[in-house]
Amino acid sequence: MEKISSDLIPCSPPMDWFLILYFLAGVLQDFLVTLNLRYINQDKLLSAMSSSFIATVVSLIVLYNLITSLDPNKSVIAIIIYALGVAFGTFLGMKFKHGFKK
Repeated sequence: MEKISSDLIPCSPPMDWFLILYFLAGVLQDFLVTLNLRYINQDKLLSAMSSSFIATVVSLIVLYNLITSLDPNKSVIAIIIYALGVAFGTFLGMKFKHGFKK
């Protein structure tokens, strides 16, 4: 069998994947936070508790990862990407209509 040279297999640097994950984590976190506020406003206790719990876990995992795993030079970029995800998550949370009164 012939070995395939590793330089022929395209792969992106690991940091690119972390940035995508930070963006998606930001979207998820603030989508849940926005829904949480809307659930509280409509007295939906179980939904408010669930979204609050998940949003808190996501944000603390991201914070822990930023503090312990990233290079200090790359952390600022990751924080900005995460903040962009948070902004987009707010947008999605405000547009989400399922189960809410109009």
